Amino acid sequence: MNSLTDAQLAARVARDIPDGSYVNLGIGKPTHVSSYVPEGREIIYHSENGIIGVGPTPPEGEEDFEMIDASKRYITTAPGAAFFEHADSFAMMRGGHIDIAVLGAYQVAENGDIANWATLDEKFPPAVGGAMDLVVGVPTIFVMMRHTNRDGTPKLLRSCTYPLTGLGIVSRVYTDLAVLDLAPEGFRLVELTPGNTLEEVQALTDAKIHS
Repeated sequence: MNSLTDAQLAARVARDIPDGSYVNLGIGKPTHVSSYVPEGREIIYHSENGIIGVGPTPPEGEEDFEMIDASKRYITTAPGAAFFEHADSFAMMRGGHIDIAVLGAYQVAENGDIANWATLDEKFPPAVGGAMDLVVGVPTIFVMMRHTNRDGTPKLLRSCTYPLTGLGIVSRVYTDLAVLDLAPEGFRLVELTPGNTLEEVQALTDAKIHS
């Protein structure tokens, strides 16, 4: 099967972000989205450690060691960027001032539930960060994730088995294999990664995909 790289997946997510949006990027894969702004649009990327106006990843060797995002990834700043304390950053998230949050996830259920802060593996201690604040305060939640775990087991499920971050709040899921909306009937196919078939992707998905 054909699978998008993290960079290709980040660029795909960025394509769906409207001009003028304020967007929080969760830790991990979502941080790559800041490197992609479609031509003709202005997108204002927010990081919960106190930055609005996150720019692309700096070239190797040009990093500023004091400029990091919530993932401790080196960043640049876009024109007009601002810095502020954690309390102000979380007030933006909780107060409805962010339009879209792009989050990673361990699991997403067909009813829009998301689990992204804890697994059942004691080797990986839980770390909720700002995820629960985001799913409560941000109206549109995009999830960017691999379609399966490393062992090939599904991450898109009929119901989550890990502790939940939010209930019924996911708008769209972007995986390396497909893009899926969360509709009343469950996962609804938006597009497949070129070269893949619905039957192939369905075989790697616990929940039904509606076309």
